[in-house]
Order: sequence, then C-alpha cells, then structure tokens
Amino acid sequence: MPEQLSAIEVLTQRVSCNMLSEPAPSTKQLDMIQRAALRAADHKLLRPWRFLVIEGDSLASLGELFLRAKRRTDPGLSEDAAMKTLAMPRRAPMIIVAIASHQPNPKVPEIEQLLSTGAAVQNMLNAVFALGLGAIWRTGDLAENAEVKAGLGLSGNETIVGFLYLGTPKSGLREAPSLELGDYFKAWP
Repeated sequence: MPEQLSAIEVLTQRVSCNMLSEPAPSTKQLDMIQRAALRAADHKLLRPWRFLVIEGDSLASLGELFLRAKRRTDPGLSEDAAMKTLAMPRRAPMIIVAIASHQPNPKVPEIEQLLSTGAAVQNMLNAVFALGLGAIWRTGDLAENAEVKAGLGLSGNETIVGFLYLGTPKSGLREAPSLELGDYFKAWP
C-alpha cells in the first residue's frame, strides 16, 4: 500500500487482512481509529455504541471466556477444537469488541442504531487501512453467545456487532477485487 492514500482511495481500495501480527496500533494510531468510529452516521446523536479494547494478557482471558462458552454449548468439544478456540484472540495483537447499545427512541428504531454501530466499525476499518495497518471484522457464534456477552459485561439492551481484529499485516495486503458496478447498481424504475 502506498505511503499516503486519499480518502477516496481508502474507500475504494480497502481490504480485510486476516494474517496479523505485532505491533498493534500505537496509542496515536488507536486514537485516530477511535475518533473515526465516533464519526459514524448517528440519527439523533444517540451514540448507540460502545467498544472494548482488548490486548496483552486480556487476549488470553478472552480466549478462556470463549473456551468456557464453547464447552458449555458443546460438552464433547474435542481437545483440538478447544485449543483452536483458546487461541482465537491471539490471531491479532488487539481486538476491539463493537457493541450496539440500543436506546429507546420513538424516532430511531433499534435496527438504525445497530446499523450505526456497524457504520462505526466500517469507519474503524477504513482508518486502520489508511494508517497502513491491517484489520478484519469477525462475528460467528461467539458474538451471539450469552456467556460471552455476560463475560464482557453486556446488558440486556446490547448486542455484539463484531470482533475487530487489528495489527500489522504479516505480508502485503491483497488487491481489492474489481467488481462490475452494474451488477449491484440499477436505475429505478
């Protein structure tokens, strides 16, 4: 990736990166990533989100939480599957858990608040790419798991929108696929 990309280049060339290593974003980079999240579209300025930043020894604690949750739903979990589950958070040096915090509002339905949180995650992905770092947005069954939600301190009005894995790409980023615009955009009527 070139040293400095324009905003349009970031938006049109961003790709996910699942092969991540140290270092995690620096304090200054993380500040920019977090500020990007807070610029997401947000009807009525509800700020219907919150984020948990997990790194260092806390990644091991998250792995243990994942393993407890998996074992509760699958008591016959194989040792191989258990070790993979335990290691999941170590696929990156930092994870940001994106949480939608739904707030009652007659003009802003729950789905709009959920989408706003998703927009915040997308803004973080774009910021990570612009900074020359790598990230991937993951969900899966653990994002829906009641034990994981409780272990992360979620309340009844909250939903995990995703686990954002961040770090330094282990190798060069792949090129964004070339898509045919006409396959996705049509004039109406």
